Amino acid sequence: MSTSEERLLARVALTWLTEPGTRSVHRLVQQLGPVAALDLLLDGGAPEASLRTAVSARTAAEDARAVAAEALARTERIGARVLTPEDEEWPARLDDLRRLVLSGTSRRVDVETAPPLCFWVRGGWSLGEALDRSVAVVGARAATGYGLHVATEIGYGLAERDWTVVSGGAFGIDAAAHRGAMTAGGLTVAVLACGVDRPYPMGNAALFDRIAETGLLVSEWMPGSDPLRPRFLIRNRVIAAATRGTVLVEAAARSGATQTVNRAIAMGRRAMVVPGPVTSAMSVGAHEVLRDQPAARLVTGVPHVLEEVGRIGTDLAPPARGPERPGDLLDDEATLVLESLPRRGVVGLDALAARAGVDVRTAMRKLSLLEELAMVLRRDGGYALARPATSARATAGPGRGAEG
Repeated sequence: MSTSEERLLARVALTWLTEPGTRSVHRLVQQLGPVAALDLLLDGGAPEASLRTAVSARTAAEDARAVAAEALARTERIGARVLTPEDEEWPARLDDLRRLVLSGTSRRVDVETAPPLCFWVRGGWSLGEALDRSVAVVGARAATGYGLHVATEIGYGLAERDWTVVSGGAFGIDAAAHRGAMTAGGLTVAVLACGVDRPYPMGNAALFDRIAETGLLVSEWMPGSDPLRPRFLIRNRVIAAATRGTVLVEAAARSGATQTVNRAIAMGRRAMVVPGPVTSAMSVGAHEVLRDQPAARLVTGVPHVLEEVGRIGTDLAPPARGPERPGDLLDDEATLVLESLPRRGVVGLDALAARAGVDVRTAMRKLSLLEELAMVLRRDGGYALARPATSARATAGPGRGAEG
């Protein structure tokens, strides 16, 4: 029987032989175990021609086990650690990637979406605990001021309520969400598409250092790995699977962030989209998700997000209301009497009742109420609006002649 060290070495070697997410490799590991699966691939027994080609190309230059051993040594030197599904802090939610199926596409990044074989992690938190109550906040790199503001507010608000904020560490929305969470003194996790010792983009180096100190940097690629373009899309499946829901804040017509949302929807996760100006190119992708995906919910802030991902019946967003006004207390008849008063001057009781379409006794009762609310004044010869007229009349609604 293989030892835990041998199984760890095999998982690292398998991750190097093929890009993460390869379904046939994951199946072999499930069926045979990582050590036997590695032996099979190195002996040319891959079940698919494309996989045999990939393994052959890698092993022609280097020995897989030697590469894995060096990766583990480098992991220790940089103060990181390698996690596998055998470890207690492995996020169980990632198993849902087994059933992730994206229809209408044949691209490798959309087909090869199996769970990770292992993770490299920098930071002191337990990865499983950090991701247990987590929300992904993703979006455009070339974000607008509006998008940056919204992402920062959402990151701050979630962290303030003890939710972990997960994103990809990119410029724009990702960085704003991370910074918002850290400003609130909360926990944030950056899931990378390169080695944890060389986070990309380098312009966010200070941000990554802060995340490593107070949160977690996570990657499926061994230390030193380059941030190749397809790896960002491979990485996005992890962001979608590891969290309870994904919030999209700004996305252009072609955006990897929208793919994260689509993966979340395919796994039954909560998908949330912040609307933007219809004139903004950075909102086109977000609005298309709302149009095309019935499962996507429009959210405008942290209360809406918590209503989607929080406890049923508890984390409900308050209904959107304007400020309460004295006119909100009026019934229909009192409103009619108030609206029937002229903007200037005085009107008699009988004339006012006729204008309002109520009997004189009703008009008298409602006028008494309006006097108590300081909306109406009794004058010689009748009644008049209290001054200033705008504040009195505006409380009850639009005046005569206004368009509804």
